[in-house]
Amino acid sequence: MRHLARTAPALVRACHPQPTLAVTAVATGLAVTSGRATGELIVVAAAILAGQLSVGWLNDLVDAGRDAVVGRAGKPVATGQLSRTAVLVGVLVAAACAVLLSLPSGWPATVAHLAALVSAWSYDLGVKAGALSVLPYAVSFGLLPAFVVLGLPGTPLPPLWLLTAAALLGAGAHFANVLPDLDDDLATGVRGLPHRMGPTGSRIAAAGLALSASVVLVLGPSGGMSGWGLLVLLTAASAIAVGLILALRPGSRSVFQAFLLVAVIDVALLVTGGVNLR
Repeated sequence: MRHLARTAPALVRACHPQPTLAVTAVATGLAVTSGRATGELIVVAAAILAGQLSVGWLNDLVDAGRDAVVGRAGKPVATGQLSRTAVLVGVLVAAACAVLLSLPSGWPATVAHLAALVSAWSYDLGVKAGALSVLPYAVSFGLLPAFVVLGLPGTPLPPLWLLTAAALLGAGAHFANVLPDLDDDLATGVRGLPHRMGPTGSRIAAAGLALSASVVLVLGPSGGMSGWGLLVLLTAASAIAVGLILALRPGSRSVFQAFLLVAVIDVALLVTGGVNLR
């Protein structure tokens, strides 16, 4: 019990809790919009959470050596607070749970979720270090709405505007997430697309992609701009602007946090607007 009490908090820190919970909340919000019953919502949320746990833990497991080199104190695996074996077991168990919990949504939805996870795992396992580093984010985020919609009765295809908005948001999240670690990553041989574009280019890309995603979500369902939609765009733009200003502080993760807020705002737009995701 004493060992578990020490391991559990470290596992939570190693899973990247903010993005893990944010992605789970966003996907669950989409499931609410789709009209699923309460029991189905719980299963969908659990499937997404398990998948995100596997992605976060694999990321810290693979990066442990690099994190130790640059002295990242908040990384339990790199600092030895959490054993690699414990994290590997967590990755495997979480991945298996993600697939099993996806099955009640049907095979098409399960394949979509598994494809999203394979894409995310590929980022952890090496794609992050190259010029195509943005692709796993775009693909994985784009496939999450597909998982939600394909699990509905009749297996309807998700609307193109929804997939596009999710992919844009995912691509932007990549730039926002990497910004604080550009120098540390370069020191350990990671040269993804944001590293090649530099801090200024990455900030511009993050802001542009976030706002583009919000515009697509506002205009996509109806093809027009409502007062509520305009308010959402202004709120999203303000959140990104504040995040960019705060990001001038060394090591600040405010841009990524602003991104998570924009994602929640966008889903709130869909939920409160009664948008049909079929």
